[in-house]
Amino acid sequence: MSIEVQSVSKFYKYQRALNCISFSAKKGEIIGFLGPNGAGKTTMMKILTGYILPDEGEVFVSEINVLEKSLEAKRKIGYLPEQNPLYQDMYVREFLEFQASIYRVKKERIEEVIKVVGLAPEARKKIGQLSKGYQQRVGIAAAILHNPKVLILDEPTTGLDPNQLQEIRNLIKELGKEKTILFSTHILQEVEAVCNRVMIIKQGELLLDKSMKDLIDSCEQIIEVTFDYKIEEQFIQKLPNLKSFKNNFDNTWYITFETEEDMRPVIFDFAKENGLKILELNSKNQKLETLFTELTS
Repeated sequence: MSIEVQSVSKFYKYQRALNCISFSAKKGEIIGFLGPNGAGKTTMMKILTGYILPDEGEVFVSEINVLEKSLEAKRKIGYLPEQNPLYQDMYVREFLEFQASIYRVKKERIEEVIKVVGLAPEARKKIGQLSKGYQQRVGIAAAILHNPKVLILDEPTTGLDPNQLQEIRNLIKELGKEKTILFSTHILQEVEAVCNRVMIIKQGELLLDKSMKDLIDSCEQIIEVTFDYKIEEQFIQKLPNLKSFKNNFDNTWYITFETEEDMRPVIFDFAKENGLKILELNSKNQKLETLFTELTS
């Protein structure tokens, strides 16, 4: 496994940031690491990179114990923090040459990386002259300069315009063919477009760890229906394949079924049998946004 996290917990004085988190990841996986603000995402990423130590548990990167052999493990990791640490007065090539000297990387690798991340048109400019999208490319270039097996990206698409988003998205997908990528973001559409696996964390607890395929293939079906007058819960409980239900407000119900059958005709028959009229009906897939809201609200 490229990443192995075993029962990791972290406390800041009396606040628990992570509670017994465990997961693993292999080469070729692009994992969307999601959660509300303060969920523990950045803390987990800093532990993976060896920047901070956990209070409990163990972390392995490419089978190297990060706690015992931090420097060796860091050679296998590329990290782009949320606040991209760039020297604005340096030229792009000058900055990458500086980074290469730290990692003792050959200069030929600099040109390779510039080409991979699409920096060639801007390589002669100062970093401070670049757009936000190109500055993110410089950060990613620095992160992959030493050809790490694991790439950790903390909010890499924040503040980008739609065109820049698409460019960085394509870059991450291309890099994910050869590396393991842990990708933190608040933009759920980016996870759906880029990632092949998603993890959701809240208050230091790992609530979900599923492949995107499993989420897409889920047989859960959600129907939001508004009747012409309010009915009691026992009527809703008569519906077949019922998993859960919630009275959102007044006459509107949010009903979850566990079946591949289209339940809309069943809802129409149910209304007719009980003398109800349907004022509004919407069928919703169990998309990531819905799932995220249900788990973290």
